[in-house]
Amino acid sequence: MSTNSRRTAALLRDRARTNRAKSRARRAASTAARRVRTGPRSLATHIIATGAPLDVVAGAADALRTQARKAGIRGRAVRIRRTLKGRARRVVTAYRYTVEQVAQIVANYKPRKAEYKAIRAALSAA
Repeated sequence: MSTNSRRTAALLRDRARTNRAKSRARRAASTAARRVRTGPRSLATHIIATGAPLDVVAGAADALRTQARKAGIRGRAVRIRRTLKGRARRVVTAYRYTVEQVAQIVANYKPRKAEYKAIRAALSAA
């Protein structure tokens, strides 16, 4: 195999990997958007539905959870089975929020980071 053909094969492999990653992110955002439209969902799902990068979702969801607590907005409590360290499935209480509740939470949210500002704007527009 020549050097040129190896380089071409590597380029195609990398391009395919990048395309799969982008497709996965698009699919996650569209699935989350559909779920948000149909009923109450977690704050993280609302954020994913805006198309936000997945590495900032947890931080933004924590910030919105804090704002919800301050505003006295309680979502609908649900019981989920959370996997811990790949084994124990503990039952924990999670909260699901409607689009209207998220809009109220976002009204009080004043982020400083640029990524979080973009998420706030997207949630406000939804």
